[in-house]
Amino acid sequence: MGPDGWKLDIAQFPPPAGKKLTDWFAWLGTGLPVRVNRIHDAGRNGDGSICLSAATLKALGLPAALPSTDKARAQLHKKLATVAASAGMELSDEIGPTIHVFRRKGAPGGPKTSVRIVITPWLGQGSDKQKATNEQAARLASLSGQPDAATLARRIRTFVSDLGVAPGSTPATTGMLLLDAVRPRKQWIQNEDTGEWEPQPRDGSLPSGDITIAPAAGARHPLTRALVEKNEAVCQEEDFKFWARPLTEDEKAMPYAVVVDTCASYLSVTGTLSLPVGPLEYHTEPRWDPKTAGLWWCDFSQVAVDELLPHPATFHGQTPQGPSWYATPTVAYMVTEYKYDPAGITDAYLSTHTVPLLKEWTGRLRGGYKRTYAELGLIDGQDSQDFLDAYAAHKKTTGDPDATDALLLATLYKEIYKGGIGKWTDSARRSIEDDEVWLQKVAATWHYRPELRFHIIAAARIAAHRRMRKTCKLTGRAPFAVNVDACFYAATEPTPHELLAFAETGKPVPGTLRLGIAPGSSKHESSIPMEAVIAAMDAGDHPSRLAHDFATDGQAVGEDGQEDPEETPS
Repeated sequence: MGPDGWKLDIAQFPPPAGKKLTDWFAWLGTGLPVRVNRIHDAGRNGDGSICLSAATLKALGLPAALPSTDKARAQLHKKLATVAASAGMELSDEIGPTIHVFRRKGAPGGPKTSVRIVITPWLGQGSDKQKATNEQAARLASLSGQPDAATLARRIRTFVSDLGVAPGSTPATTGMLLLDAVRPRKQWIQNEDTGEWEPQPRDGSLPSGDITIAPAAGARHPLTRALVEKNEAVCQEEDFKFWARPLTEDEKAMPYAVVVDTCASYLSVTGTLSLPVGPLEYHTEPRWDPKTAGLWWCDFSQVAVDELLPHPATFHGQTPQGPSWYATPTVAYMVTEYKYDPAGITDAYLSTHTVPLLKEWTGRLRGGYKRTYAELGLIDGQDSQDFLDAYAAHKKTTGDPDATDALLLATLYKEIYKGGIGKWTDSARRSIEDDEVWLQKVAATWHYRPELRFHIIAAARIAAHRRMRKTCKLTGRAPFAVNVDACFYAATEPTPHELLAFAETGKPVPGTLRLGIAPGSSKHESSIPMEAVIAAMDAGDHPSRLAHDFATDGQAVGEDGQEDPEETPS
C-alpha cells in the first residue's frame, strides 16, 4: 500500500476496489488465481500466498505487531472473522503470522477460494509453536535482518518455480511436501452415489502406520531399545564419523592437510537408488539380488579391504567384529568390489516392492540447487581452477539482490534434502517424552521410515568410498581421516589439485575425486598446516576439529572469520 493506493508486485492482478478491510476481503473472495499448481496428475493444487507489508497493515487498520495477550488476539480474530463473513469468507481458527482465508465449495458469494496470508511484520512473533511454524517464512522474508513483504513474495515465487511446492514450516516438512507432490500417496475418485470426490490410496504409495522392523526401527523406537538391551545387532548404516588412521612417514613430511568436502552427497545417489515402498518381510536363506531393497545379515569381519581407507561397511571405518544387518547398497559393494560371497547370507528383511522412490524428488531439488549456484557463478562442468575461484567469491553478494536471493535459496534447498532424509527417522521429535504418544504421533506416520534413510546413507557412504578407492588406485593418494562428507589428504601445497586424476583429454577421470558444484563433486574446504594436524592427532583429537580454524591457503582464521596473521604457525 502506497500513498496513491494499492501497489501489487504482480501487475496483472487487479487491486482491491477500496482501501478498507471489507474491500480487501471482497477482493480475496473474487477467486484470484493465486495457487501453487499441482505437479502430478493425481495431486492437488496448493494454496498460494499473499504477503502483507507494514504499510498495508496500517492502511487496513491492523496492528503493526501481533497482539501479545490471548484476549487481544481473540478480539482481533473476531473482528477479522466478522469482516470475512461479510464477503462470504472464513478464517483459520488462530491468529498468528500466517492465517488462512477460504470459501468452501458451494458457499454463496463467489468461487471456492483458499489462500495463505503471511503478515510479514509479524514473522518471528507469537508463541514458540508459531515461531517454529513460520521459521522458514521468516528466513525468506529477511532483508538486512528485517522482514520485508516484497522480498518474501519474490523469494516464494522463485522457490515455487524451482521446486513446484510452497515452503513448508521447516525444511524437513518441505521435503515431505515435495515428495507427496511429485509422488502423491492418494488419488481423488468421484463417488458414484454422492458425486463427491474422495481420496483413495494410490498403488505403490508409502503406507501409513508403524511398519518398522526391529533391526531398523530407529534409535528412539522401543523395538530398537529391546534389541540393544539384549546386546543384539541393529542396523547402523550411517555416514563415516570421525575415522582416522595413523599418518605414514611420507604424509607427515608433507606441509599441509587439504580438506575436500563433497557437495550434495545424498542428491548424488537418491535419483536412481532403489528403495522399499511397503513393509520389509523376513526371509531365511534368501537369494541375493542387488535389485531388491532390504537388510541382509552379513559377516564382513574376514573380508580383506584397503588398508589405507576406512572399512566401507561401517560408519566408524573399523573392521566389524562379527555379523550384522546391512542395507542393499553396502552388500552390493562388498560383493562386487571385495568378492564377498553372498551365499553366506542366512537371513534378510526384503522389500516386495522396490522402486526409485526419490527420482522425481531428486530431480526437482537438483534443478533448484544447480540453478541457484549457477546464479552465483558456480556451473556444473567448470574447469577446476575456475570453480575454486568462483567458490571463493560466491558468498560475496553485497548489493546484488539476485545473488542474495540465490545464496539464501541454495542454503534452504540443501537443508530441505538433508532434513527430508532425516525426517525418515524424525529425530527432531525428541520433545515427545511419552513412548506411546511418540508411537502414535511419529512412528505411525507415513514418513517415519528409518529403513529408507539407512539405504540412502549407505548409498552415499559407499559412493564416497568408491571415489576414494578409485582416486587412490590412480594417484596413490588416500585420505588419512574422514568425517561425514569431509576427507583429509596430505599435500605438498594448500590446494587439492595434486589429488586429482585426469584423463589424456585433460578432463577428470569419471568416478574419482573431482572439483565442482555438481552433487557428488567436491569443494576445497580448508588447508591445515600438517604440524597442527599431527599435534591434534597426538592429543587424541580428530583433525576435523581444525577444519574451520584455517582458510584454504593454510592461514589461521580469527574469530571474525578473517585470516589472523598473529595466529598463523611459522
